[in-house]
Amino acid sequence: MNTRIPPGPGALPMPSRRLFVQGLAAGGVVAGATAIGVPQRALAAASATPRLAGAPAVLTDTRVELAIGESLANFTGRTRPAITVNGSLPAPILRWREGQTVDLFVRNTLERHPTSIHWHGILLPANMDGVPGLSFNGIGPGETYHYHFQLKQSGTYWYHSHSMFQEQAGLYGALIIDPAEPAPYQHDREHVILLSDWTDMDPGALFRRMKKLAEHDNYYKRTLPDFVRDVRRDGWSAALSDRGMWGRMRMTPTDISDVNAHTYTYLMNGTAPAGNWTGLFRSGEKVLLRFINGASMTYFDVRIPGLKMTVVAADGQYIHPVSIDEFRIAPAETYDVLVEPSGQDAFTIFCQDMGRTGFAAGTLAVRHGLQAPIPQRDPRPLLTMSDMGHDMSGHDMAGHGGHGMAAMKSMEGGCGAHMDHSAHGSAAASKAPKHSASELASPLVDMRSGATEPKLDDPGIGLRDNGRQVLTYGAMRSLFDDPDGREPGREIELHLTGHMEKFAWSFDGVPFASAEPLRLNYGERMRIVLVNDTMMQHPIHLHGVWSDVENAAGEFQVRKHTVDMPPGTRRSYRVRADALGRWAYHCHLLYHMEAGMMREVRIEE
Repeated sequence: MNTRIPPGPGALPMPSRRLFVQGLAAGGVVAGATAIGVPQRALAAASATPRLAGAPAVLTDTRVELAIGESLANFTGRTRPAITVNGSLPAPILRWREGQTVDLFVRNTLERHPTSIHWHGILLPANMDGVPGLSFNGIGPGETYHYHFQLKQSGTYWYHSHSMFQEQAGLYGALIIDPAEPAPYQHDREHVILLSDWTDMDPGALFRRMKKLAEHDNYYKRTLPDFVRDVRRDGWSAALSDRGMWGRMRMTPTDISDVNAHTYTYLMNGTAPAGNWTGLFRSGEKVLLRFINGASMTYFDVRIPGLKMTVVAADGQYIHPVSIDEFRIAPAETYDVLVEPSGQDAFTIFCQDMGRTGFAAGTLAVRHGLQAPIPQRDPRPLLTMSDMGHDMSGHDMAGHGGHGMAAMKSMEGGCGAHMDHSAHGSAAASKAPKHSASELASPLVDMRSGATEPKLDDPGIGLRDNGRQVLTYGAMRSLFDDPDGREPGREIELHLTGHMEKFAWSFDGVPFASAEPLRLNYGERMRIVLVNDTMMQHPIHLHGVWSDVENAAGEFQVRKHTVDMPPGTRRSYRVRADALGRWAYHCHLLYHMEAGMMREVRIEE
């Protein structure tokens, strides 16, 4: 039983729900304070009078020194320890040019814990990749590690810790590589927009809480009045059948994300919504916005009311321009968009979480101090059986008595299943997956997909038929042809698996600690097929090499470093194994990775 103990004399007041969602207007890193050996009275004083350390520095030298340490941060009215780089949260923006060779000296000033930095999406030697236990041994307390690599690409990327939960505690920053040749678009100014999620909890304690009660943040479970409304809409039999299916699966259609705004405060460039981060523009300018999702567990749906956005790059790589109103950005993805603000002095950058429980927000304005209205969050979506393609007992939906149609209606206008009709008859068409023996026998798997398809043209749950033009994978095409040109010589199929109640996650039912490495032959061109057997969405990141996503016909479509996998999807991508060494391959939801959804990939001669 949870009992709330009233604060005693001198204790900090409990922040209100509104304060948690919007954060403090002056929230951020507390200037000049470290978290090591700080007495409680100093913590209280710092919480009462927070001082901002300022925006992250932009470092452009090819020789850089980065110090990883603990600082105090206050985003909600409570001062808590954070992991910072050079005392900054987010970490400094690193900005270089394609073709340069960089030297980074990363010093660990933490008293007790090793640390690391992974350069997400950057092509480099394996021993520079920054994954303890695979790439190197990590950076021990008091030690300095020398990263040295040449920049073979351009675009918008980011960097973060790969040690325990330090990424959640603040160790992340933007990394921009300017192209050697002019970009295929023009712009007058640009802004980096780094999204993230902050929790006042110790990240390790948050992980333990999810292991004990994974549904802690799911406040919106279906109730008796919801059932009565379903009966009026669908009839008694269909509504009862729908509830029965969800009950047998021990799931709820409201379980959109593991952690949401009941725990998190969402940040834009280290600023909570109440702080109103502002990027300036002059009317008529073309402004490039470099969006980076540095969140540990949060998908954001991004729009700028009153402005069209033109997406010109995905994960740092140029694509044919796509005009949209909104896009979903998974953790670890990056998107570059062009906007041309005019006609008003301020526009809101509105980034609501996928579950519609909170948001990050900032402003594009002609001067500081302006703020446009913040829109209402969209209605909370409901998962459907069609969204998941699920079968808990190894049978198709027909095994549930053929009552699956009632479950295909949702809050999104009752539109039912979104079918990617282009997939039918192709190599990637909807098909019944083949489940491995390790998945079928695993006690850590409580769900399996009965039918999957690429769903490349599906904007995703909560975004269908919302009256806005939403970006999809199917709408993105790289500005270049397949850089390899060879057809894949072999294929590997992996299933994303999990157990919701145990908060256990894996590939093919085998968690990282028990899994054998995936072995790739140096120089080969191969295809990886991912099948999402879970009801959750997973962004999958393969270190060291590009992931060339295929369309429904099995043709090269778009190059990415992180491939998003909604529930019930089967997506394939080509890999050229041109980087020798040991590489990480994992879900970029931090707590899913720590709970087992990770593999080692070895590229060998």
